Amino acid sequence: MKNVLLIAFVFGLFACSQTPAYKVNVKLDSAEGTAYLSQRIKGDWINLDSAVIVNGTCQFSGVVKNPEIYYLSVSTKKEKLPFFLENSVISISGKVDSLTIATVTGSAVHNEYQNLQDKLDELDKQGMAFFEQSKVAEKSGEKAKADSLMTLAENVFDSIDNQQKDYIKTNPASWISPYLLSRVYYGMEADELDGYLSGFDTALDSVATIVSMKERVAKLKIVAIGQIAPDFTMNDENGNPVKLSDIYSKNEYTLIDFWASWCGPCRRENPNVVATFNNFKSKGFGVFGVSLDADKGKWLQAVADDQLAWPHVSDLKGWKNEAAAMYSVNSIPANLLVDRTGKIIERNLREEKLPETIAELLK
Repeated sequence: MKNVLLIAFVFGLFACSQTPAYKVNVKLDSAEGTAYLSQRIKGDWINLDSAVIVNGTCQFSGVVKNPEIYYLSVSTKKEKLPFFLENSVISISGKVDSLTIATVTGSAVHNEYQNLQDKLDELDKQGMAFFEQSKVAEKSGEKAKADSLMTLAENVFDSIDNQQKDYIKTNPASWISPYLLSRVYYGMEADELDGYLSGFDTALDSVATIVSMKERVAKLKIVAIGQIAPDFTMNDENGNPVKLSDIYSKNEYTLIDFWASWCGPCRRENPNVVATFNNFKSKGFGVFGVSLDADKGKWLQAVADDQLAWPHVSDLKGWKNEAAAMYSVNSIPANLLVDRTGKIIERNLREEKLPETIAELLK
């Protein structure tokens, strides 16, 4: 009897000392090759684990400190399935040709995320329907109808962002809230982003997304309105170094414009920047273009096609552009308006706000 009790005690002690772990069972019809578990870390895809697929199945196992968003991918496909990985037994099943809609079970955190995402997906369908209808009306010459439908589409897309922001505020201890913030923080200034971060439960402090965003807040404060724009030197189209301060010191006001030839919204905004430049250049307004291109030919072709008659620079490193990193630019178009001393006056002036602001400053 004593031996039985001793065995039971040892077994119980062993069981209680086990470290929580995860096991992810993957079953994807027609899948072959290698499956990867990855995360998006500071703009780069980092593969954290891999498993050979046999008869459409494979398995991952390990330990995570906190539930966080991970991505499942297969070497033969481009798609990635986002899912919340936590220390539990998780099953992923579906078809390799439609990986992004595979079913994930076994994770309570992912269930919470999926319930919200299903609602957002329905809104996205509505927004895209309005968008497509707007394009059809535009091609038919029905401008008023096209504009009205586009407004409806924009309102729906804004609602998607707002619902995520509301969820974050009302669920500060939820493990999915940091991920939701990572989807809506683009364009937020330091104070706004800091407000969201300070509202999170302290249990989430070690989540990688929160750590990264706190670093972003610190960088944003360096380039906030009222600060002196950090100086940098970068080569122009002829390979000659150009210093930012040499540009803004010659103008009353200078727009530092981050853009790229491949960026649709940038190209659509360019005519507005061109018109503002042409209207106010005689009064001391200048523009300094910083391109996030990697292809020099496409960069210079876009400069010529859009008639961007101001100084341009690029290190041809794409999203790893060093000036963009210095200014915490992670979406484009983005810009800053500085005065003759380099003091940042405004940020992200677009559409009618740009000419209105310049007109007021130079009146």
